Amino acid sequence: MPIGKSPEPTSFELSRNVRLLDPEATVFLAMLEGWARQQRARFLQESGTITPRLALLRRFADFTGLYPWQWTPAEAEAFISHLRSGVRPIMVSTARGYEISIQMFCAFVSDPRYGWPEECERRFGAVPQQVFHEWNTVLHVAEYEGDPRRRPLHYDEVQALFDAADGRVEQIRARRVKGVLPAMRDAALVKTLYAFGLRRQESVGLDLVDFRRVPRTARFGQFGAVYVRFGKASRGGAAKRRTVLLVPEMDWVVPVLEQWVGEVRPLLRPGSHPALWVTERGGRLHRRSVNDAFATLRGLAGLPAELDPHCLRHSYVTHLAEFDYPEKFVQDQVGHLHASTTALYMGVSDEYRTRLLRRALSEHCDELWGDPE
Repeated sequence: MPIGKSPEPTSFELSRNVRLLDPEATVFLAMLEGWARQQRARFLQESGTITPRLALLRRFADFTGLYPWQWTPAEAEAFISHLRSGVRPIMVSTARGYEISIQMFCAFVSDPRYGWPEECERRFGAVPQQVFHEWNTVLHVAEYEGDPRRRPLHYDEVQALFDAADGRVEQIRARRVKGVLPAMRDAALVKTLYAFGLRRQESVGLDLVDFRRVPRTARFGQFGAVYVRFGKASRGGAAKRRTVLLVPEMDWVVPVLEQWVGEVRPLLRPGSHPALWVTERGGRLHRRSVNDAFATLRGLAGLPAELDPHCLRHSYVTHLAEFDYPEKFVQDQVGHLHASTTALYMGVSDEYRTRLLRRALSEHCDELWGDPE
């Protein structure tokens, strides 16, 4: 292409003089393909970011029955209003994510550098416009906008979850049916999620070699720390890595992992597969399997349906705080960039707050009245 010539949509370079059988659908598909390429150039994740965004755009187009050069703010507002209604209305954070994705797509197709305004004007006599603006988008006024029903588990609830996991193993074994090994894996998995405060993706991404010995906690053996290689990435960046130390209060997970690695996992015959958590077929466990395992155990334990595996991570942060670990240590353990993010995870108990108040009052009285002796 000669220097200075305005760019044209790649999808039409070979078909500009060809009459399309279905021009509207073809142009829309080319727009989506172009936007996907733009996001790949920014190193955004295919499965976690690009694919869901393209699915949202198709969903929006199906709802409106219109194409991007026909969209107006009225269609965008009707779409969000529709999603807010029904049996399962979307959360505020979800609505904002949808609005931002549609905003970015509209910015892409209305940018003259990509040639779509000119192409749409020539073919359809209309050009794409921005449909979300400052008057019809969700304002970000709260630090946390997740479902308030999701919360850290209390100690009794954590114990109930673990008891349900162990009880499930015994029930399957007593019935002498298949499923004992997966049940033992699920029990070890949920305990490890809590003991190290891991995300689902971080857990299923672990390999056997990711556990480390720590000289100062030699009694934990090879499970003194875990090297997380698939931490949550910043947008457009690589997966973040961190080392999570096993704290003494969670040392009960050591025999759990020793049994899983040394006795149970080999029975699944994973061969040379490096994954810590493997399926019955010897492959790596999928993140969805973590959800399914937690949901099963949650039901057996009689816990609220709103709780999910990520609540164990919230529980880990909360309980480390109640164990009086420094805030910076807790932040580093869970891999948060900002302390404010870690603070959102905390839901300390009234008992802990009362203990803090008593300690503060005691110290204040000592300073005020001095040592009675």
